[in-house]
Amino acid sequence: MIFGWFGKRAQRRAPVDALFGRVAEASRQPGLYLAGGIPDSFEGRFESLTLHMFLVLRRLRELPPPAGDLSQELIDACFSYLELGFRNGGVSDIAVPKRMKKIGQMFYGRIQAYEPAFAGSDPEALTEALHRNASQQGASVVATYLREAQAGLAALDLEALLHREPLFPDFVSQEAVHDA
Repeated sequence: MIFGWFGKRAQRRAPVDALFGRVAEASRQPGLYLAGGIPDSFEGRFESLTLHMFLVLRRLRELPPPAGDLSQELIDACFSYLELGFRNGGVSDIAVPKRMKKIGQMFYGRIQAYEPAFAGSDPEALTEALHRNASQQGASVVATYLREAQAGLAALDLEALLHREPLFPDFVSQEAVHDA
């Protein structure tokens, strides 16, 4: 009987893990780091992952149940991924919880900073938040990409959100658009 319970949990987590995989993949697009100016470091990759997670979590919050339940599972998958990164990077078992606490504070702090920037009417608010947290050189380009991604996600229901490939648009810098 106990083994059936583990199987059901794994079966329930499979779509969430797949969704997180698509979010993580989108956050690693090279253009975000090259033209977008996000530093190609652990911190920069964390910022990019947080931005993409924010957009998906925001969309899940807008959808009817059971989408809200998936939000916590998606956050759990994200933090498991980050914890594994620390462990694979050689962080000791004693230090991992301290690092995870700091990462959690940073993650939720970013979410709180980005929400008013997306919800408000000031188009520069998002650029300013990105400039402070993610990209000092390419904040306006990243803001344009995020607004495009948000518009794409807004058209998706839960089923489409869980299965759409790719979930986010390709990052194309404004310079590349003007050169074409």
